[in-house]
Amino acid sequence: MSTPDRLIEATQELLWERGYVGMSPKAIQQHAGAGQGSMYHHFSGKPDLALTAIRRTAAGMREAAARTFDSPGTAYERISHYLLRERDVLRGCPVGRLTMDPEVIASDELRAPVDETIAWLRGRLAEIVQEGLDDGEFVPGLIADDVAATIVATVQGGYVLARASGTADAFDAAVRGLLALLGPAPGEPSRRTP
Repeated sequence: MSTPDRLIEATQELLWERGYVGMSPKAIQQHAGAGQGSMYHHFSGKPDLALTAIRRTAAGMREAAARTFDSPGTAYERISHYLLRERDVLRGCPVGRLTMDPEVIASDELRAPVDETIAWLRGRLAEIVQEGLDDGEFVPGLIADDVAATIVATVQGGYVLARASGTADAFDAAVRGLLALLGPAPGEPSRRTP
């Protein structure tokens, strides 16, 4: 792996583990096995490296979600697969956790990929919910954008509850509750399949 890639991966890991505030250039260099000169040869400093790492993390998160969203199945099935996919729940969301970092939130540049990723996620989920509404899977009258916001809030809030309790049970309960609320429309014995 190239030195820039090692630095980016180390920064991704440290951002997830410690956040921007808790991550020093020295820790990045040690984690990457790279010297100070290498870091500053490839990146102008901690903000530049962090921005690159945040963008890469955000892109990875979008790619993983897109694979689920673009898979075959009903809207409910795709949402269910997204909610139930394997996650490191106790570590939290590598993108969502950045919203709790005061330096990331204070920087328009560092915050932008976080905001863009969450907006993309909400948009894709709203499209899928609208498909489900159009196909009669969900209770008529639901607002796709609102349901998408609820799904994102459930996942992000589930991470917080799980981290606070030290167990994934709270995350799992939130997901089960949301899936129960998104159940079939009244009078619908089961979901349609494509």
